Amino acid sequence: MQNAHTYRLDPLDARILLALDTDPELSVLGLSRKLGVSRNTIGARMQKMAAGQALAAPTTRVLPDALGHPLLAFVAMALRQPARTRAYDALKAIPNVLEIHATSGDFDLLLRVVAQDTDDLYRVTNLLLDIEGVERTSTMISMHCEAPYRMRPLIEQLLRAG
Repeated sequence: MQNAHTYRLDPLDARILLALDTDPELSVLGLSRKLGVSRNTIGARMQKMAAGQALAAPTTRVLPDALGHPLLAFVAMALRQPARTRAYDALKAIPNVLEIHATSGDFDLLLRVVAQDTDDLYRVTNLLLDIEGVERTSTMISMHCEAPYRMRPLIEQLLRAG
């Protein structure tokens, strides 16, 4: 999600993030010692990254499996345009909808949805279809994740470029 106010990471930020990726329990003091950078600099960088929307919420690290929702599906959704805003609000109210992406092409949205099992997914997809303004959906169940969401390669690329 690109935002005009997003903080732009630099190589020092990359070093901090890679160190935290390797050891998420590192404190500011631990990062300072590991990276050879002052505590104040580390603290200021962490604050800038958080305030500048460069870091996602910590809860995004929680795996749906740990919450009893191992089934992952992607739902493409076509909307009637006048009902778009109300549909977005209704989708955000469904806990099983983890992400909502506006897309180009034959569908208006692509949703990342989790469920306990196929019966639960059936329940969730019916909730989606009941939302005012939803014309049609197409659901694809993820059979196996070949490469989970990852940022480390991009952060390493930034570090090498710097």
